[in-house]
Amino acid sequence: MRILFMGSAAFACPSLDVLLADPAADVVGVVSQPDRPKGRSLGVTACPVKGQADRRGIPVLTPERVNDADSLAQIEALRPELIVVVAYGQILRKALRDMPRFGCINVHASLLPRYRGAAPIQWAIARGERVTGVSTMFLNAGMDAGDIILQREAAIEAADTGGSLHDRLAQSGAELLSATVDAIRKGAAPRTAQDEAEATYAPKLKKSDGRIDWGLRAVGLHDRVRAFNPWPGCVCEVPAGAGHFLKVLRARVESGSGRPGMVIDIDGEGPLVQTGNGALRLLEVQPDGRKPMSGSAFVRGHAVRVGERVG
Repeated sequence: MRILFMGSAAFACPSLDVLLADPAADVVGVVSQPDRPKGRSLGVTACPVKGQADRRGIPVLTPERVNDADSLAQIEALRPELIVVVAYGQILRKALRDMPRFGCINVHASLLPRYRGAAPIQWAIARGERVTGVSTMFLNAGMDAGDIILQREAAIEAADTGGSLHDRLAQSGAELLSATVDAIRKGAAPRTAQDEAEATYAPKLKKSDGRIDWGLRAVGLHDRVRAFNPWPGCVCEVPAGAGHFLKVLRARVESGSGRPGMVIDIDGEGPLVQTGNGALRLLEVQPDGRKPMSGSAFVRGHAVRVGERVG
């Protein structure tokens, strides 16, 4: 089966590996995002999938707009029988979706129809879910709304961060993709329509999503600290209004009383900050321009005081 792989982010790399290891899969090319400026130096960098394909000697297309006529002509010349899309970053219009005889399929990091959208892994943790998973589906005109092929559940562990769950689901998604392609090859792929009444959404993350609102419940803030690690990170201002920002990497829910945003204890493993309900012990933090450190080291080095307000 002639397969065209479309992907950009690191989540897609295990899926490409699985296809390349399948003797019945002929990966005729990869479509990925163009090189972009990245980091503080804004050096032009290839996305993870393009770098992986280059190392494996696979032809790579990097169109700015994948649905343009020139891009469609290049893709059609590869004569794909199946297009596999994983964390690509562009919407495929009808002309492209209709091109391969077996259609276009996608690997998505949630149990659809829940958590459609760009950041299903992070929002599942941030909203307190304890179970998530991966789905494969046929692409249609909707956003993550196509018929489901296969699904696999995965527990969200208490210690999971957005980063750790991402890596686990990337591998699980690759394994599910392998089973999906095999089912399509055999003409045995199921199709289950999604229930629109059950749909929820996981919008693209913004840097502002990581700003800590101390008026929220401690349990909810703890979930957000986990979910937004490593990006965008949960940040606060210490002390409030000083312009010194602190990224919270790890925290623990404890009891407490006081005004939201007040430091109510500095003994032990780090500062304890009151929230709208309960308190959050900051166990590991990273001040601006510094390396990560324990909460207790931060207290010793930055003269944090009980009664101080955190923004």
